Amino acid sequence: MRKLKLIISLAIPLSVGFIGSLFTNPAIKDGWYETLKKPALVPPSWVFPVVWTILFILMGLALYLVWQKSGKKIRAQDKHLAFLLFAGQLLLNIWWSILFFYVQRPSWALLEIVPLWLAILATIFVFEKIDRRAGWLLWPYLLWVSFAVYLNNAIALG
Repeated sequence: MRKLKLIISLAIPLSVGFIGSLFTNPAIKDGWYETLKKPALVPPSWVFPVVWTILFILMGLALYLVWQKSGKKIRAQDKHLAFLLFAGQLLLNIWWSILFFYVQRPSWALLEIVPLWLAILATIFVFEKIDRRAGWLLWPYLLWVSFAVYLNNAIALG
């Protein structure tokens, strides 16, 4: 059962990454993204899929730790909230890709990234309450999305 939970936990965020790529890749392949004025600190294009894959794996591991955790100190309400927040931030993650790349509205994506950032932070706090390691696994994600705020802002205003 543990292996199945691990597989499912990893498959959920990796699936979200795949869905997001369906909206992202066409805008990169058709050259739209290359036409944007980008800030000096933008990484090379190959960095994004590598970083996102690592982040989705860390998210899956965090989800697994929360799902596995049990005991008298673990309240069902906390786990339920953790799963809802996790799902919510994943949906916001996809929505950002849709707004930025598919709809090609960086300014709309900039408005959407704020609730995404807040949802990730809330997920971290609830995950940490259940399993401290799970919360820590999500901090790189929050840091990367913070960097994405910088990039998104520079592109939207550029």
